Amino acid sequence: MPFDAFLFQSFGGPNTKSDVIPFLENVTRGRNIPVERLETVAQQYYHFNGQSPINKINLGIIERLQNAFSQANIALPIYFGNRNFEPYLKDALIQMKADGRTNAISFVTSAYGSFSSCKQYKLDIESACQEIGGRFLAVTKIRHFYSHPGFINPLITNSVAALKKLPHPDRAQLVFTAHSIPVSMSETSPYLRQLKEAVALVANGIKNETGVSYDYSLAFQSRSGAPGQAWLEPDISDHLKALSAKNITDALIVPIGFISDHLEVIYDLDILAANTAQRLGISISRTRTSSDSPAFVQMIVELTKELINNPITYPEPDCTATCCQSR
Repeated sequence: MPFDAFLFQSFGGPNTKSDVIPFLENVTRGRNIPVERLETVAQQYYHFNGQSPINKINLGIIERLQNAFSQANIALPIYFGNRNFEPYLKDALIQMKADGRTNAISFVTSAYGSFSSCKQYKLDIESACQEIGGRFLAVTKIRHFYSHPGFINPLITNSVAALKKLPHPDRAQLVFTAHSIPVSMSETSPYLRQLKEAVALVANGIKNETGVSYDYSLAFQSRSGAPGQAWLEPDISDHLKALSAKNITDALIVPIGFISDHLEVIYDLDILAANTAQRLGISISRTRTSSDSPAFVQMIVELTKELINNPITYPEPDCTATCCQSR
């Protein structure tokens, strides 16, 4: 059966201050998070008047993708659905059902595999389909793209440009960051291995472009959840303190775990981590993420063609029957 639709899936984010608490309630549903904690997290969004950049970014990617599909003669209408806020995935599927769509390709705005960044998006589709009358739609997800040149090469280019903004770029430490997840989730997913592979690719690319063999490390950010639960470490702020103790004076922050400059990048890195670095006397510069590059959209086109041309034996080697069992 040929593909007849393209589903763009993302996390979602609030558009106004009045959206923030409902959005956070969606994100934390079933976790019994105290209202006081939600109010604390909400302050991050209020800092930007309640508007997450993720919605505008995603709509921009979709617009560019529609043009790229047209140029590549890919006749798939694009539907957009979020997990946690408007436009919701369920509403996108309702429209797809009304339009008679039965076999879709899906793209998720995460390059890596874990329960929250891959499997949960698949389960979201199953749950939403059941709510609107059963499984009417077959969906094949585009593979993890953490090592694809369309994701990696813009990070290399943007990192080389960001290094030039440092006082002493030749002796900078490269600090790659990604969203922390529970250790238990990491242990049943390819997330950490994929991150390390991507880090090595970007670090090697920077070396090839600059002729400098930089020291580099991987840190984590945006931790949530119960204080007693083990999550991937070190936290970026703690890591900057450790670098300061080693007399590191310049650091390039590379948010390799993210495809776009959304709130967890511009708040957790550009504000929180930047403030920590300033207190420590470390000069930092931050790499722009990949999604605003033409290469990123071209990557989606290539991966879509890959599926169209090989719909039956299309591989996803990192997805197995036992992967991503833990939340």
